[in-house]
Amino acid sequence: MNFDAGKLTANRGIASRPMRPIAITGGQVLSRGAFVSTTVSVVDGLIVNNSKTISDALTINAQGLYVLPGIIDIHGDGFERLVNPRPAAPVDPLIALLEADRQFIANGITTAYHSVTWSWEGGTRGTEAAVSILEALEHLRPHLAVDTRYHLRHETFNLDAEPVILDWIANGRIDCLAFNDHMAGTIKQRHRPDKMAGMVTRSGLSDVAFLALIEQVYARADEVPGSIERLATAACHAGLPMLSHDDMTPQMRAWYRDLGCTIAEFPVNKETTQSAAAGGDPIVFGAPNVVRGGSHTGCPSAAEMAAQGLCTILASDYYYPALPLAPFRLAAEKILSLSEAWALVSSGPAAALGLTDRGCVEAGLRGDLVLIEDRSPLPPRIVGTIAGGRLAHLSDAGRIAIGG
Repeated sequence: MNFDAGKLTANRGIASRPMRPIAITGGQVLSRGAFVSTTVSVVDGLIVNNSKTISDALTINAQGLYVLPGIIDIHGDGFERLVNPRPAAPVDPLIALLEADRQFIANGITTAYHSVTWSWEGGTRGTEAAVSILEALEHLRPHLAVDTRYHLRHETFNLDAEPVILDWIANGRIDCLAFNDHMAGTIKQRHRPDKMAGMVTRSGLSDVAFLALIEQVYARADEVPGSIERLATAACHAGLPMLSHDDMTPQMRAWYRDLGCTIAEFPVNKETTQSAAAGGDPIVFGAPNVVRGGSHTGCPSAAEMAAQGLCTILASDYYYPALPLAPFRLAAEKILSLSEAWALVSSGPAAALGLTDRGCVEAGLRGDLVLIEDRSPLPPRIVGTIAGGRLAHLSDAGRIAIGG
């Protein structure tokens, strides 16, 4: 099934619709690191000073709810299962991205960075996939409820992609750049079918052809550092945020930092994490790591890192619902206060990505808010999401009224 994207972008999108003012009353609002009982109003997409009654506002009764800054997801690749629900059953990226938008809203995510892996592997992580998702996102942006951005996960051995990525950077088509290198692990495991099965399936190649591809790509290892340096220089010139993925040593983290790649994404051990913190780098761990009680790959516990001040950002990684749940888990286990924990999914990623217009509930900032009910023993529940000043999700219609 294919859609005509040209016709789609010609239609009237979400961004062009008039906005009704919104007033949220009776909730516990997280403002400047503390919870206060106050009214939050949003007018023309921005949070405003609440000293005056706003006529004709859509009023939401938030009694018993937390009113929190909208979630900023710096790294989410859960959409891969929407684009390819089964290995041999891909769907149109337009369908997948629209479904991802609904999942974001239902989980309180108001700014989302789709982490798209462009690898030398080909197949579902190859050139066609990376380009088609970028083009679909560019067509859909006016129609999405969430501010949705493109986080390019560049496999550093994908040397042939460098000219295209440089062009994307120069033309402002991507929103952050991550350097990934899974070749070292691939080389070690290439003769273990149990470890290689997933990569082979994604590539669409036979076992023999994929092994030959590994050897061909790895033969160019000496070219990789220079390519990384050129891409990093271009990204710095463009003011593009950069992340290094799975840093393995303090030396590796320092090398990337010197290139202007300041965000440490999923460092694989505590020593490297401590080195990132000492260098003042934002540090990303996965929210599923917190919700599940630890890493599924043997990496540091995100909860333990947060307790030691070694985690400044939580990302959805592979599971969007973990993002709103993880801060409440950290608070329930008395690892952090709820205000401190919520900063890991709001003001923390906003600061790292240079998003100065969001991440907090303050006058003049973008109207991104999430309303959450926390009623033990049930998990916290998203009751409402306001994205860019528009009510995008409300699970209880009895909470709304029209009036000043």
